Amino acid sequence: MHASSPSALPLSGKTALVTGVSRRRGIGFAVATTLAGLGASVVAHHHRPHDLDLPWGGDDLDAVRAGIRSHLVGDAGFADIAGDLSAATAADDLIDEAAALTGGLDILVCNHAKSGDDGSILDMTPERLDAFWDVNTRATLLLTAAFARRFAEPPASETPRRPGDRIAGAKPYDAPQGHVVWMTSGQIHGPMVGEVAYATSKAALAGVTRTVAAELLELGVILNTVNPGPVNTGYLDPDTTDRSLDDLDDWLATTAFGRVGRPQDPAELIGWLCSPSGSWLVGQVLTSDGGFSLS
Repeated sequence: MHASSPSALPLSGKTALVTGVSRRRGIGFAVATTLAGLGASVVAHHHRPHDLDLPWGGDDLDAVRAGIRSHLVGDAGFADIAGDLSAATAADDLIDEAAALTGGLDILVCNHAKSGDDGSILDMTPERLDAFWDVNTRATLLLTAAFARRFAEPPASETPRRPGDRIAGAKPYDAPQGHVVWMTSGQIHGPMVGEVAYATSKAALAGVTRTVAAELLELGVILNTVNPGPVNTGYLDPDTTDRSLDDLDDWLATTAFGRVGRPQDPAELIGWLCSPSGSWLVGQVLTSDGGFSLS
């Protein structure tokens, strides 16, 4: 834990939940440490069994915890929660547990994702599609719903809203009441061959961003979605890759900066989006890829 000047701590007094924080090389860890460095208390969700089934393997969770704690500022708090987000009730439980750290929850970053065991359109089965959908799409929507209910008045009835019915909020707001960030992928710019189930689950989030953002805005909650582009979290290392790397060096030589993304690249964007400075950006699907999608 370290000290910093108040002007450098735009998230002081805020509490953030970041999902999918189980590896120090992951985007989730970079986001958690970035938000901590901006003054937030941080709740890190993880599901290590998923990583153990993949070529890059799991990490030392004690080292993950220590790494996040080292970025906390002042009296900001930290907690971590294990959970399998494929479970139907996991989202509500996770939001409640995260809010218990400080008594409130201001930021939700849905970084979790199922990967591995994908395939081409010829490999798709109901089970494979459901497995990706349940974690990547359904859990993100349910986490967002549980988060948003914390800012909403209890409904007058249990009847679902009809098409066109708006959520009743208390606008105008002096400032954003909360921030949500979703993660999508490169399917918005081109084909992701051999990753049909993953691309489908992420395309749904990109596609519904504006709809959900418009509804959350009635509550003063800001939603944006980030496509981090190719970020090497271990899957592009020769010893832990899940794909052919035969042409990687030749391809990198043609890019503007000669590298793929680092976890800190999208993390810096997400930190800004969750701050007052980034709060005028609403309902956008933002690509942070160093120009990869332009090449």
